[in-house]
Amino acid sequence: MFQAATAPDDIAVIVDSVSKTFTQWQRKEKASGENSALKNKRRSIFRQEKKIVTALDNVSFRIRRGEFAAYAGPNGAGKSTTMKLLSGMLQPTDGKLSVLGMSPEKDRIALMKRLGVLFGNRTELWWDHPVIQSFEWKKVVWDIPDAVYRRNLDMMIKLLDIDEIQNTFARELSLGQRMRADLAMMLLHSPELILLDEPTLGLDVVAKRQMIEFLKKINREEGVTILVTSHDMDDLEEMAQRILMISNGKLAFDGSFDGLREITGNLTHFTVTTDGRRPDLEGCKLLSEKHGVFEFEVDLSRLSIKVLLEQLSHADGIMDVEIRKAPIEQVITQLYQAWKNT
Repeated sequence: MFQAATAPDDIAVIVDSVSKTFTQWQRKEKASGENSALKNKRRSIFRQEKKIVTALDNVSFRIRRGEFAAYAGPNGAGKSTTMKLLSGMLQPTDGKLSVLGMSPEKDRIALMKRLGVLFGNRTELWWDHPVIQSFEWKKVVWDIPDAVYRRNLDMMIKLLDIDEIQNTFARELSLGQRMRADLAMMLLHSPELILLDEPTLGLDVVAKRQMIEFLKKINREEGVTILVTSHDMDDLEEMAQRILMISNGKLAFDGSFDGLREITGNLTHFTVTTDGRRPDLEGCKLLSEKHGVFEFEVDLSRLSIKVLLEQLSHADGIMDVEIRKAPIEQVITQLYQAWKNT
């Protein structure tokens, strides 16, 4: 079985006023012509300008034991930097971090025995060896007890459907197979908390479905705490109960997906099937129409559901109505645009 977290007050992750800056050196050029440009280019080898880049700016949040939380934001917002700070790969410029009651900087070896980390664009599998040899290597190096290793391996084989690829060389795996093998390897030591950076990156529909269902299962049944980043907001909404949004290095939102929708006005989509006549619905935006099927968008914070239903009840020729929430991707796109303009 996976271990139960033992952090004080059942808090798995504490991020307290954390900032992280990086120093970049850039060549300084000032060209006013071909000859001048050549001279300045030569001088720029020795003349460089220092630029301070702020990846995280005074970010604070907590993740409770057993939570499944999503961490999202546009490219360059600070998602991967946060994951690297929590796993001890980087140290904060300011602020304090606590993961499972330990300091990622000072207690990294002890922490890694209770933590799992997976980056979607990297692998820990031995490229020119069968998958099972990577698993056995981890068992020895991490000193995983035989009973724990055997139990977890059996569980991974069953839940992640990796029985047929155990003896396959890592270099011969498809992306979906490799991701499942990497996830299995990460979980062999029964981590209490797992950090996932783009775990569904590049996966096809079937592989993505297997990954999502597995993560939901170990969170629900084993109580594993999960913090996951992804650019696919639909995936995040299906997996997580809470979402933290970061923009320009600052925490811009922390709450539920429904709460996130309310920020943009509670957008809702609905489809109306008619005998061919187009319904005239005040306060609704027509998105598409085809063969008597009309798709509309409405902001239920401005037009109540009661008024909408009244309009639909008086419209002629309506045969069917289907109401659903606007895709979370659309909500996020509007938020990104709003944040970009502030």
